[in-house]
Amino acid sequence: MTGDGYRVGVVGATGLVGTRILELLAARSFPVAELRPLASARSAGKLIEWGDASLTVQELAEDSIDGLDLVLSSAGGKISAEWTPRIVEAGATVVDNTSYWRMHDDVPLVVSEVNPEALDGHRGIIANPNCSTMQMVVALKPLFDEAGIERLGSVLRKMFKTAKR
Repeated sequence: MTGDGYRVGVVGATGLVGTRILELLAARSFPVAELRPLASARSAGKLIEWGDASLTVQELAEDSIDGLDLVLSSAGGKISAEWTPRIVEAGATVVDNTSYWRMHDDVPLVVSEVNPEALDGHRGIIANPNCSTMQMVVALKPLFDEAGIERLGSVLRKMFKTAKR
């Protein structure tokens, strides 16, 4: 972190989730000293608006990950499997939004409102559960704390809509 904030990369910056991550970083005034939108070669060179700035999307590559403090990643499991270890090796902490790291024993699965202590001792990769699970456990945490929960069953039905960009 620099004196002005974090040097942040967003992997998958031009996708639906990456776009929302960028919106939330701006809306919540996250302390960003430098923001690097990272994506595929196909998206490299596109301009995106972030706050009052226009940023050029960079291709996810060795030179584009150097010097970052924090990377928020949502570009799919295959990309995460390949790039997350490289990003960590380059010095950043990665918060991964894909399913790839969720079941790795050495990677904490964290919902900040529920188990922030799971971050203790992380080794550069932090996973989070899928969106429906994350919302559910936040709602269930007070019930668990008050009465305990021994078992929970749920069925999730998702409707998918194809969106063309």
